[in-house]
Amino acid sequence: MPARPTSIALAPEARRQLAADLFNHVWALLETDPRTDRQGERMIDAAHASRFFWEDIGEPVHHARGEWQISRVYATLGRAEPALHHARQCLAICEQHGIGDFDLAYAYEALARACALAGDPDAARRYRTQAHAAAEHVAERDDRTLLLSDLADLGATTIKERD
Repeated sequence: MPARPTSIALAPEARRQLAADLFNHVWALLETDPRTDRQGERMIDAAHASRFFWEDIGEPVHHARGEWQISRVYATLGRAEPALHHARQCLAICEQHGIGDFDLAYAYEALARACALAGDPDAARRYRTQAHAAAEHVAERDDRTLLLSDLADLGATTIKERD
């Protein structure tokens, strides 16, 4: 890879803080209702920027979480193709680095959400089933509860049966 431009070469702790702050800013925008079109664009920018800074300073689990968040942002904004791309990236990182538990389960959740948005209910149901199976291995009860809540919401609102 080319060297990072010196204009964005920050000390490691500053990069870590910026990545985390941007990640949290995205959450604030995801929870904003109603959200303006400009806030949606800023949410995309912040999610990508967070992932960018995690690339050098973070571990693979941070990379997977960044890809998951980008996928969620695009899914929230109704943009199926980039949601699918980043959900696939999230799963690939989990598989490549042996990341399981909460992160693997949420990789499947992201794929279910993106596939539902893309109009592929069969794939959405398949990934939702995989997420449910992975949820059994989520160590933290609160994490498992959050995941199951997201999956219930996903099932109720986005995975429609074919006529």
